[in-house]
Amino acid sequence: MTDIEPDETVDARGAACPGPLMDLIGQIRDAEAGDVVRLLSDTDQSLTDVPEWAEEAGNELLAIEELDDHNAFYLEKA
Repeated sequence: MTDIEPDETVDARGAACPGPLMDLIGQIRDAEAGDVVRLLSDTDQSLTDVPEWAEEAGNELLAIEELDDHNAFYLEKA
């Protein structure tokens, strides 16, 4: 478990790709610089999509938490 406290959480569990990434992008756009957004996704494709997008967009991927039935991604908006 991480001790990162997110400012916002996007629960995209159950959504098919690219839904989780699209939901994350929408939330990041509305966030302030320095805000931490947590994405909950049970889609394996998110394990590659989210880090690639974070790097391209210039946001920082702080952590990926692998849980029993989903993953939690913590990103800080640049």
